[in-house]
Amino acid sequence: MHFPARSLSLLVLNKAEQASARTPAEGPGSPSAAASVKMAYQTFQQEYLQIPVVTRAYTTACVLTTAAVQLEIITPFQLYFNPDLILNRYQVWRLITNFLFFGPVGFNFLFNMIFLYRYCRMLEEGSFRGRTADFVFMFLFGGLLMTIFGTFVSLVFLGQAFTIMLVYVWSRRNPNVRMNFFGLLNFQAPFLPWVLMGFSLLLGNSIIVDLLGIAVGHVYFFLEDVFPNQPGGSRWLKTPSILKMLFDTPEEDANYNPLPEDRPGGFAWGEGQRLGG
Repeated sequence: MHFPARSLSLLVLNKAEQASARTPAEGPGSPSAAASVKMAYQTFQQEYLQIPVVTRAYTTACVLTTAAVQLEIITPFQLYFNPDLILNRYQVWRLITNFLFFGPVGFNFLFNMIFLYRYCRMLEEGSFRGRTADFVFMFLFGGLLMTIFGTFVSLVFLGQAFTIMLVYVWSRRNPNVRMNFFGLLNFQAPFLPWVLMGFSLLLGNSIIVDLLGIAVGHVYFFLEDVFPNQPGGSRWLKTPSILKMLFDTPEEDANYNPLPEDRPGGFAWGEGQRLGG
């Protein structure tokens, strides 16, 4: 997350201020220290609240879940996906919590959080801008389909597959964006999910997670962006009215004409923003 640089006038004191600041009373509890802490908190709060609501809610839930496991408040055994416990013991929270835990804090966790935050935010601020209800519906549809598929591949945590789904949808909606992988490989955005799968394979990890995310992402992409534009095609995925009532605010300008990529199933495939040259 990028924090704006502060003005040098706030960081550099003149000699008179430095002399007056060097007092025995200065310490962690001094007014200047308290002011710095307050300023840092306000900066963090401002940046945090600028994150789109769905991205903010999901990433925060993932971080808090991992923190709770690290502090041994809860255990992964209370979170993992288990159809028997869900159906027979009514532990329905597992339908959600298995998407929130990415393993103990480490490289794998940080890697997943960076990708989750980055591509979830770019989707929400890009093709789903002003369409929060549609974005939430994509979450629900993807989560439901992933849960159904997950019962056949014996995966106990589906958060990483969900992240790959977000990456896949973003990559297909931004086909002309140039990507660079660790400075070694240049490619177009639609190849990103496959590059990540290859990276997982090189690390000796199972690619079932990546394949599941790619499969669910492609189903959503086909039903939302491809099939409605085919001859005789129609939109099968329609956001329920209750989600629109909860998450979408009425347009202030009745004459507002959304950009092509902001229209459901209407992305302009010949255009795209290039990143990294």
